Amino acid sequence: MRENPCPVDAEDEDDEATAATDDEGVSEEGEMQAPLAPAAPSGPLYTADLSEEALTEAWKKDPATLGSMSIGFVESGRQINSVRVPDDKDWLVVSPDIAYGTQETVDYVAAAIRAVRAQYPNVPTLRVNRLSTKDGGYLRPHKSHQNGRDVDLGFYYPTAEPVRERERERYIDVAMNWALVRSLVVNTDVQMILVDKRVMKVLYDYALSIGEDKVWLDSLFNAGFNSLIKHARRHRDHFHVRFFNGRAQELGRRVAPLLALQPDQNLMMYKVRNGDTLGGIAMRHNSSVVAIKKANRMRNTFLSIGRRLVIPLKGPCTHCPIPPPVQLPPRRMPP
Repeated sequence: MRENPCPVDAEDEDDEATAATDDEGVSEEGEMQAPLAPAAPSGPLYTADLSEEALTEAWKKDPATLGSMSIGFVESGRQINSVRVPDDKDWLVVSPDIAYGTQETVDYVAAAIRAVRAQYPNVPTLRVNRLSTKDGGYLRPHKSHQNGRDVDLGFYYPTAEPVRERERERYIDVAMNWALVRSLVVNTDVQMILVDKRVMKVLYDYALSIGEDKVWLDSLFNAGFNSLIKHARRHRDHFHVRFFNGRAQELGRRVAPLLALQPDQNLMMYKVRNGDTLGGIAMRHNSSVVAIKKANRMRNTFLSIGRRLVIPLKGPCTHCPIPPPVQLPPRRMPP
């Protein structure tokens, strides 16, 4: 499954103030498919240890035993049984209340950063910025960061203190940042890394200068839609990393029809459109105005176009979009 880049992210508050106006890529409804992506499997490839009966029983009796689940899409989703990025000497959790992801995402982040430490023992602490809220869902002002598979990572600088200059590519420690990107590509199931094209050029030129294979580098940086490392505006001060989560995504897909068995988790995400009213939304989705207001902490019934709402459902959702089965592409290992 391929999803679209997140258009709005920033490490610094000054950047976040303007990031909400940024727009990269197409909406999830118009999502393009990578032409080189393999065909999706028809069975529960990454949750084959759980039969439908075992999954249903675990979901009914103790959902926590199933582990992290990535529900829906990065632009319209949430997460169940999330995990917070732990405090650690190798990184700084900038905002603990929005540092929740799936277990797979958290493990990948830790593995990538620790690989850099192994290569550069004196590397400064890396800033781990936003992931998702504990339950996922809309995280202002981002379009993604909703189902535990996205994380914003700061750059490595010569010291642990981040540089506040605009042209970050002039101040970063290029060797350490290339080591981080390389580690993400080699050690994790990374789906994409979004960063400004000026930072991309510095990293590409450095990697080429130390003898990295040019064909391999071009497959990462210069393969068009199939590039792993892509330009995104408002990403001059950090990496936005999205991971494939084989187990968490597949569990989320398989659990979707069972959500009604756990009323507290029987929710759907809805984006407000022109002409919507709270009563109309409630009627169409078998909910109630009172329940929607409570779930979204609304004091009135005013709606703004584009707002994401959590919709508590009274029964099974028969028309909720469910992602297709997941198939992880092979990691792009260097020769």
